[in-house]
Amino acid sequence: MTTIHEPARETEVLTRCDVLVVGGGSAGTAAAIAAAREGARVVLAERYGSLGGLATGGLIALLLTLDDGLGRQVIGGICEEVTRRMREKGGAFHPPAEEWGDEDPEKIDHYRKWGLVWGGARARHRVRYSVAYDPEVMRLVLNEMVTEAGVDLIFHLWGADALVKDGRLIGVAFQSKAGRQAVLADIVIDATGDGDVFASAGCAFDHVSVHPWLWLRVGGVRELERVLAEGAPFFRTPNAEQVLFPWGSMASLNRKIDATNPRDLTFAEIECRRLVMEEFEKLKSSRPELAEAHICNIATQLGITESRRLEGRYILSIEDRGKPFEDAIAITGHWTKYGAVYAVPYRSLQAREFPNLMAAGRNISVDHRTHNATKEIPPCMTTGQAAGTAAAMAIGLGGELARVDVARLRDRLQQAGGIVDYPFDSPVS
Repeated sequence: MTTIHEPARETEVLTRCDVLVVGGGSAGTAAAIAAAREGARVVLAERYGSLGGLATGGLIALLLTLDDGLGRQVIGGICEEVTRRMREKGGAFHPPAEEWGDEDPEKIDHYRKWGLVWGGARARHRVRYSVAYDPEVMRLVLNEMVTEAGVDLIFHLWGADALVKDGRLIGVAFQSKAGRQAVLADIVIDATGDGDVFASAGCAFDHVSVHPWLWLRVGGVRELERVLAEGAPFFRTPNAEQVLFPWGSMASLNRKIDATNPRDLTFAEIECRRLVMEEFEKLKSSRPELAEAHICNIATQLGITESRRLEGRYILSIEDRGKPFEDAIAITGHWTKYGAVYAVPYRSLQAREFPNLMAAGRNISVDHRTHNATKEIPPCMTTGQAAGTAAAMAIGLGGELARVDVARLRDRLQQAGGIVDYPFDSPVS
């Protein structure tokens, strides 16, 4: 590897705060809102120009899922608040509570057309508490909630380097059009999805390559109900005559990519967009109802669901499915498996190497197979809410996250509408 020497330089301090959240996706936004609501001075730094990450820019406009697949709700708190606010604005749709867990084939077929029922052909399908929504409405709702909470939101900052001094993080250096600037903080939450902060800090992590996805929304579909009934490869949305096309590259992209490698990402951006246009033209020519269909928008972010995962104080594994934890700060079901439930321990958010660094969202400390449950938007919001709440509680403890009273943390999460317990010994049937 060829290197160059860069001389030492002074870095401007942009601002200081109690809690710095890096990444404004679903997890980071929830973390920032939760911490600010607890009274912390919070900076939320996001590399793009909007909040939500894959939930908005990635057009993954489905919350999968807020239940256990058997009729019991397992995710509440900020995720449910976002759902309610979107629904009140006409931008979200989900089955009513009395139908969760229903095995009626007609209902299941109806909600499958919305993208709210997933799983293999041999699964014993039930109606799920999953949500279809308009990503633009979600953007609006997240902006409102962050503003109401008093979060100091800064767009167009790219987290470049963790700043470490005397065994703790003192903040993060960012790059932007304004140059290199630092945000100093007592506690840092890595919600980048790719673990950019903890990797830069030298924390242990696992790392995999993946097939990227690229979703799109399509309008102008005639006779939509009949086309959906005949098995068209898209879903209804809250917007009339608009469908969500969940295009995946696995069958056509010739290799997996490393989502932390700029050259791999460049290849995927170009190739996936080319293939999406090819698939759309094939779709249009396949049936007359689609002859006048048009692309409303293609996701501006690749659907990257996994890259780096923290190896934290506890690595939640598939063997932990159905297992309670005394320090559980979140519960999540599984979007394709019915009755597969995990309790997420507080330790799975904490870095081993630094006392004031946490992860939230899809880069928390879980193994590869468990990640398939914890990577979805609802559990990302839930671990984000837990991370933000814990960070605010740690301010008076010198930023020492391990000193947070877990019983109090769990109580605070429940008071905020979160769900932290599940009857593993007697699941709903």
